[in-house]
Amino acid sequence: MKYQILMDVSGDVDAGFAKEHGIGFLPMGYTLREEDRICAGMEPREILKAFYDGQREGSLTQTTQITPIQYEELFEPYLAAGQPILYLCLSSGLSSTFESANLAVSGLREKYPDLPVLPIDTLAATGGMGVLAERAVRNRECGMEIRENYEDLLRAVKHIRHFFFVQDLMYLKRGGRVSSAEAVLGTALNIRPVMMIDPVGKLQVIDKKHGTKQAVRAVVQAFEKYYDPDSGDVVYITDGDSEESAEAVHQALREAFPDAVIRRIGLSPIIGAHTGPGALTLDFIGK
Repeated sequence: MKYQILMDVSGDVDAGFAKEHGIGFLPMGYTLREEDRICAGMEPREILKAFYDGQREGSLTQTTQITPIQYEELFEPYLAAGQPILYLCLSSGLSSTFESANLAVSGLREKYPDLPVLPIDTLAATGGMGVLAERAVRNRECGMEIRENYEDLLRAVKHIRHFFFVQDLMYLKRGGRVSSAEAVLGTALNIRPVMMIDPVGKLQVIDKKHGTKQAVRAVVQAFEKYYDPDSGDVVYITDGDSEESAEAVHQALREAFPDAVIRRIGLSPIIGAHTGPGALTLDFIGK
């Protein structure tokens, strides 16, 4: 049976790939220079640049929570057309979206008992969800039924690696990741926290580097240590209007693993609202 692959826009996936393979998105709201906007897919670079420039100018950026009703509104047209759904959700360690998706599924099950809706807690965000989305498409094109694909993705979730750094510590302070004193001192000393998403889907600071070049080197070293070239999965680099850093990471990865398929795209404003301008993530399947 044909089935639909969906994800929310806190994940980042190559826009051309998503269009070619019919990946659908759950729209999410965010603010840009006090204007309420809806992100309904992968935003183009010019919108992302305006978003991150607004942050640099001091604009407060926020996102909105997704309710079960919004999930029902997304899922029901596919179910009404007879299509089961495989849905990739932002990490439950970072948001309540997975819980909301499951509540929506419970509400729809009575009406569509023969059409499964399978939400996956990706324990991931941004490019990590992109890696899983591309894997889901590959599995579907290889003939996997929806439940087989679902089980494979649950196994892959355990091997996703996310390494990233931020340039503006005030965004980590707002999210409670660092104290006010750490943010002020770190900013004065040009500190770049290097972070990962841990096995339960939460953010964890693993290192602190002096300056962006050292932070770039740290994520490249993490990739060289953990990357599994035999997985057959793509690698994602996403950046919050920090293309110079993204290109430095890209070149280093190409030199170390010339056969790797690497995607370089902008960082979603849904995640960027919480990481600030200049952030960079590196997401891949690890050993």
